[in-house]
Amino acid sequence: MEREAPSSEGDVRARGVGNTLGEAKWAAMKELEQRFPGVDAGSVRFEVLAEGGQEGGDPAEVVGEVDLASWRRTAGELPDEPVERVRALVSHVCQSIGLRASVDVQETADEIRATVNGPELGLLIGKHGATIDALQHVASRAAYRGSEDRKQVVVDAAGYRERREAALQRSADRAAADALSFGRAVELEPMSPQERKVVHLHLRDSHEVDTHSEGDEPERRVVVTPVRDGP
Repeated sequence: MEREAPSSEGDVRARGVGNTLGEAKWAAMKELEQRFPGVDAGSVRFEVLAEGGQEGGDPAEVVGEVDLASWRRTAGELPDEPVERVRALVSHVCQSIGLRASVDVQETADEIRATVNGPELGLLIGKHGATIDALQHVASRAAYRGSEDRKQVVVDAAGYRERREAALQRSADRAAADALSFGRAVELEPMSPQERKVVHLHLRDSHEVDTHSEGDEPERRVVVTPVRDGP
C-alpha cells in the first residue's frame, strides 16, 4: 500500500523530552507515530540535544527524524507477531481516516489490547461503537489468521470501552428497576452483540429479572423481564 509523504519536510521531525534518553526517544516516537502509522525505531534517526540523567539537572532532549524510504517499505506490511499485527492494522486505519492519534498495545496471557489516544476519536468509535467494534473484529481475525490458538483482541479509544460498559450497566439497572416497578418487560435500545453480552452478564445473577434478546440485527435488543413467583 503506497503511503503519501507528509506535506512538508518539518513533518518528519519530532522533539522528545524526558528524564532519561530512553524516555526522550519514546516521547519523540509517540509524536511521530501519529503522523507515520506503524513507524518503528529502525526507521527513525535520533539526534541527541541533551543527555540529561543528572539528578536535579536538565532533562534529556532528542530530535527524531523519520527515514521516509524505510517507513514506506515497512508501513504497508503486516508483521508476523499477532501483537504487532494488531498495532500495524489499527495504526493504518487511524491514518487512513485522517486521525492524528497514537496506538498503545499491551499483551497479557489472555488478551491483546490496542488503545487509540488522540483528539476527535468519535469518528473511530462511530454510532453506538459500531465502527470501533468492526475494527476490533477485523483486528482479531487479522491477528491470528484463522489459528485456533488465539487471545482476545480488544480495540479501545481513550477509555471508551470502560465508559460504555459502565453506561450499559446503568441502563441495565434502570431497565431492571422499571421492570419490577411496572411488572412488565422492558426493552433496551438496539445494541451490538458485544454490548448485549455486557447487559446479560451484568444481570445474570439477579433473582428478580431475566434477560433475553429479540429482533434481527442491527435492531436486535435486550429485553428485561420480571421473574414471577408461582405457577
